Amino acid sequence: MAEIRDEATLKAIAHPLRRRLLDALRVDGPSMPSALARATGQAVANVSHHLRVLADAGLIEEAPELARNRKEHWWRMIDQRLSWNPADFPPEAADAADAIGLQRQIDLVRTWLGSPASRTEPWGDSAFSTDGWLRLSPEELAELGAEINALIARFRDRPERADREPVFVLGRGFPARP
Repeated sequence: MAEIRDEATLKAIAHPLRRRLLDALRVDGPSMPSALARATGQAVANVSHHLRVLADAGLIEEAPELARNRKEHWWRMIDQRLSWNPADFPPEAADAADAIGLQRQIDLVRTWLGSPASRTEPWGDSAFSTDGWLRLSPEELAELGAEINALIARFRDRPERADREPVFVLGRGFPARP
């Protein structure tokens, strides 16, 4: 897992399109700017610019061995998982990155809820949403987070099968009041 430690890298991921590009590379693997432009509805030049920003931040790299000719430019993630601690950054930078990440999660949930698949088998019956109020200490919350991450890792690390599709799993735990 790549630990983001500098503000420039954090700022690189604090952009909606760059978050989508990282997600696409994470889910679909190496890709060319033209394919990423089609997937995101953006111009190739715009996607190329944002890929360079992500590369300059050390989050992605070119994959020249995949190119069939000199005109093709393939990109891949360097590390599939990114992590950072808001306490390591100025509040403005951390807040901006958090807001972009939360908005991305909300957008994915809204897209799912608005899709016909959310109301039909098999995905409509398989998808889940859960929430609950717990009474935990900071240590117990950290333990819960570690267990949830371990469960997700167990499913993520299974061998690939043809009947599987990308599934977004969202989990947050934090102190709050009703």
